[in-house]
Amino acid sequence: MNRVTLWCASLCSAVFTLSAQAQDADLKLLDWQPVSQLKVKQTEVVRPKFPVIDIHNHLGDLSQTAHYLEEMDKAGVWQCVSLDGASEGEFYKEHLAASQAVSAERMLVFFYPDFNLIDTPNFGEKEAAKLEEAVRMGCRGLKIYKQLGLEYRDKNGDLVAIDDPRIDPLWEKCAELGVPVIIHISDPVAFFTPIDRYNERYDELAAHPHWGFSDTTRYPSKETLIEQRNRVLERHPNTIFIGAHVANLPEDLGRVSMWLDTYPNLYVDFCARISELGRQPYTARKFMIKYQDRILFGTDTPCKAEAYRMYYRFLETDDEYIDPSIGHHLQGRWAIYGLYLPDEVLQKIYNGNALKLLNMRKPLAKTEP
Repeated sequence: MNRVTLWCASLCSAVFTLSAQAQDADLKLLDWQPVSQLKVKQTEVVRPKFPVIDIHNHLGDLSQTAHYLEEMDKAGVWQCVSLDGASEGEFYKEHLAASQAVSAERMLVFFYPDFNLIDTPNFGEKEAAKLEEAVRMGCRGLKIYKQLGLEYRDKNGDLVAIDDPRIDPLWEKCAELGVPVIIHISDPVAFFTPIDRYNERYDELAAHPHWGFSDTTRYPSKETLIEQRNRVLERHPNTIFIGAHVANLPEDLGRVSMWLDTYPNLYVDFCARISELGRQPYTARKFMIKYQDRILFGTDTPCKAEAYRMYYRFLETDDEYIDPSIGHHLQGRWAIYGLYLPDEVLQKIYNGNALKLLNMRKPLAKTEP
């Protein structure tokens, strides 16, 4: 056997060996779960530096209410707000009763209106009256879900806009009662772009294509929804709005900063967006410090001690390349970096800002017996 033949045989053997070792050569992107080999500091934060108010959660599974309180106790969470107090079927009454039976001080409920009734005469006034009743019973605010602007349609088949004037009485009632509005409009930027190889959240959207809103024949653009919301902020300056998920634009903290500067009635929570913030730690840290009086803690994850501890680690430590999935779920395959915020900032974000807004509620006149 000549030298060339020997060389070719060796090369073929090596290729065969490599192919045999690469048994996952046909691994699909959706199944890829890489394990980082990076060796960096890992800090366990069991309890936060200050008591926590979770302003954004969903505790509508009433059979778990007592369990949620147990998880709060483990993690140093003082109060938790459930946004599941539905007007529809008067579920808010049932939710309030279950929460108050466990702890009226620590388990709080926000009311959310039934936009399926948008075509009924005096819709806004009627839902505002129901909101007032809910606040009288113990509800502490109003919640608006992303379906407003994206899914709710009136009898003509038209999408109900966020700034639809029929809703104005609700915004004004919140100002009158002194209760805040947590408003979720649109979704991540990637959800409004095609689900293709350029989409940074392709694997999430491929697994959950119903999360996508890029079909312009069915959905308005993200920019249209932002403009609708901002008109509401401007039209109702005495109503406090909390923009859920960093006003649903954590990808562009410069624009969120501009909104905070423009609208003094706007605050933000960062629930379910530590992945977005933690991949831009320098920018996020500057943002959190600058707007420390306007940012609220939230998780959007039914009370679980380990999820809370991920948020504490993100906010309090300078740990690097953290897997944040236990805090909500993996988003964009991003590892995150801790912000090591100063104590005075942590105290405001953990509870001070939420306390300020929750304590703005005005005394209600007694009803006639």
